[in-house]
Amino acid sequence: MRDPYDILGVARSADPAEIKRAYRRLAKKLHPDANKDDPKAQDRFAELNSAHEILSDPDKRGKFDRGEIDAEGKPKGFEGFPGGGFGRGGFQRGPGGGETIFESFSYGPEGARRSGHGPHDAGGFDDVLSDILGGLGGGRGRARGRAETPRGNDIDITVPVPLETVVEGGPVKVRLPNGRVVEVKIPARVAEGHRMRMKGQGEPSAFGGTPGDAYLVVAYAPHRVFRIEGTDLRADVALPLAQAVLGGKLRVPTLGGEVELSVPAWTDSGRTFRLRGKGLPKAEGGEGDLLATVRIALPEERDAELEALMRKHAGA
Repeated sequence: MRDPYDILGVARSADPAEIKRAYRRLAKKLHPDANKDDPKAQDRFAELNSAHEILSDPDKRGKFDRGEIDAEGKPKGFEGFPGGGFGRGGFQRGPGGGETIFESFSYGPEGARRSGHGPHDAGGFDDVLSDILGGLGGGRGRARGRAETPRGNDIDITVPVPLETVVEGGPVKVRLPNGRVVEVKIPARVAEGHRMRMKGQGEPSAFGGTPGDAYLVVAYAPHRVFRIEGTDLRADVALPLAQAVLGGKLRVPTLGGEVELSVPAWTDSGRTFRLRGKGLPKAEGGEGDLLATVRIALPEERDAELEALMRKHAGA
């Protein structure tokens, strides 16, 4: 797997806010639902989620920067069983030439630790394996030969949610890392960044343990009418020329349906009206506003009387 910083396109000095912004931008661009014709889209999206998981977690990021874990979040230094021995040291021979000492490795805050077992305290191969697995999982097993098997990693899955669903609630389809598509109900009035846990739907364990969890992170999907500015919405609204001059009631779209806006006489094109509480839900409660900018629009068909009036006005 590539370097997480390269995957997110951020510098190693990037702060959490930069990492979050980069992830959201790329998640919308690389999401499999937006790249249905690309057979590698799922792999790229999974790679992005793995990179974000490491860099968004201060502890994991620190370990990666110090070289304690690799780009997949796995501890470095575990080299398997080369040459029939164990770890770097393998078996060591005693004065009589017999294999009397196991040399094992475990992982802790200080990195790799080496420990030896003499002929009287050696617990056998199961104990050595228990040390390795227990260290990787955050502690030794409770019984000899029964290390607690590490679970898979948790992952974040950014889910673009239509703005109408954000307000009203409803189902959205989510593609999981294993390729399965499930339908998840989004609660009403959910704010961007809201997290929903799906137990056991994260990455599988590399050691045969239980999978991690998947956390669905709500993101606002682009809208054909509204532009998003935090919890506020912006929209351009066509204003007939007659209403711009004489004033009147103008129908304005909102996420909850159209509402009437009173437009005063002699309203210039480009004037913005604030409709309070017609924006997006706020995490702390309440809603943002809708900022409606009117744009004067001519009639769809040519109007001879209007043209004559304009000529008269121009010659006045």
